[in-house]
Amino acid sequence: MKILSKCHRINNYYQLLDIAMAKLPIRQLPDPVLRQQAQEITEINGELQRLIDDMAETMYAAPGLGLAAPQVGVLQRLIVLDVAHREGAKDLRVILNPCIKSGEGEAVREEGCLSVADFSAEVRRHARVTVTGVDREGKPLTISGEGLLAVVLQHEIDHLDGVLFIDHIGRLKRGLYLRRLKKQLAAKG
Repeated sequence: MKILSKCHRINNYYQLLDIAMAKLPIRQLPDPVLRQQAQEITEINGELQRLIDDMAETMYAAPGLGLAAPQVGVLQRLIVLDVAHREGAKDLRVILNPCIKSGEGEAVREEGCLSVADFSAEVRRHARVTVTGVDREGKPLTISGEGLLAVVLQHEIDHLDGVLFIDHIGRLKRGLYLRRLKKQLAAKG
C-alpha cells in the first residue's frame, strides 16, 4: 500500500534515531491533500500504531482538540481527539474508520482548525452524534457525544472526506477568508 510504505520509511528513520514519538507537520490550506478522500484502514500494524502516537503528540503540541490523518498528509481514515485536554485532563480517543451513524438536533458553535490558519467562524452542526469505528486494537467501538465532543467528532470526520469547516459557513465569509489567504501566500512568494 502506498501510504503504508511512506509510513514505513518514516518509522525506519525514527527507529534509527531512537525517537519514541515525533511531532508531524500539519498540512495547511490550500494543500490539496486536505481536499482528498481518505482510504479505509484494512490493517492494524506497528506502523499504524506509530502514526497514532505521532498524531496524538502533534495534536497535543499544536495544541488542538482533534487531528485527522489527512492533516498530517496521510490519506487513511484515522482520527485522534481529546476534548478533556481543554480542561487540563487527558482522555485520548482514537478512532479508525469512523462513521457517523446518527445525528440529532442542531447547534451553532465557534470552530477553528489547525489546517486553516488564523480563522474561526460559527458552524452549524448536529448537537448530538453517534459514531462507530474501531479502536487502535481493532475492537469495534461506539461513541455517543453532545456539545464539544459532538462538534469535534463531526469536524475531524469531515477531514476524512476532504471537507473543511469553512465549507459549512456562508459563501461570503468563506470567500473573504480565501482571498485573504491567497494574498498572504502571494506575499510569501
